[in-house]
Amino acid sequence: MASLALTIFLLVLLTQLIDWVGKSLLEDWAFALYSRLLISGPARQQRALKRDVFREKQELARTSAQDEFAKWARLRRRVDKGLADLDKLNAQLSSARSAFSLRFKALLFLLTSGAQWALVWYYRAAPVFYLPPGWLGPIAWWLSLPFAPAGSVSCGMWQFACRRVLKLSESLVREIVCTSLPSVPPSVPPSLPPSFLPAFHPPPAHSALPSHPSSLPGPH
Repeated sequence: MASLALTIFLLVLLTQLIDWVGKSLLEDWAFALYSRLLISGPARQQRALKRDVFREKQELARTSAQDEFAKWARLRRRVDKGLADLDKLNAQLSSARSAFSLRFKALLFLLTSGAQWALVWYYRAAPVFYLPPGWLGPIAWWLSLPFAPAGSVSCGMWQFACRRVLKLSESLVREIVCTSLPSVPPSVPPSLPPSFLPAFHPPPAHSALPSHPSSLPGPH
C-alpha cells in the first residue's frame, strides 16, 4: 500500500515542518492575512485613529492651557474621545485575535496529530508493506505491532520510523550548518609597542649580612 505509506509520511513531514517553523510564527502570519482579508475595516480604523490621536496629542502639547484655553479644552476632548474609541477597537481586535487563535490551533491539531492518530487507528490492522521473508529474523514481529499481519510493517511503526528519520535528518542538517559556518576567533588585544611597555628596574643591592654573630656590633 504505497499510497498509505506516502500519506503517513507526508503527514509526519507536515508536522515536523510546523514544529521547525514554529506555531506562534505561523499564527502571526495567518492572522495578518486574516486581518487583511476579513477584518480589514477595523484594522484600518485602528491605524487611522492612532495617527489622529498622535497628531492631536502633539498639537495639544504645543497649545497653552492659559493663553488658549478654549482651543486647549477642545483638543483635550478630542484626544479623550479618540483614546476611548481606540480602546474599543483594541478590545474588538483582541477578541477577534483570541477567537482566531483557538480556531487556528484546532486546525493545526486536526491537520497534524489528529489526522495521524485517526489514520493510524483506522488502518491499525492494515499492513503498510511486507518485509522479505527472513529479513529481520525473529524480531520482525515487532514491526507489525499492534494488529498488522506478521511479517509486515504496521501504520504505527511506519509513523514512528518516519518521525525518527526526520528528527535525525534535522540534527544532521544542523550539525552540517554549524560546522560549515566560519568560526570567529576570540578577540586578542593588540600587543603594545616596546616604548609603551614599563621599563624593568632591578631591585637595589643590599649589603650582605655578617656570617658570624660575633661580627655584629655590640653595646659599648
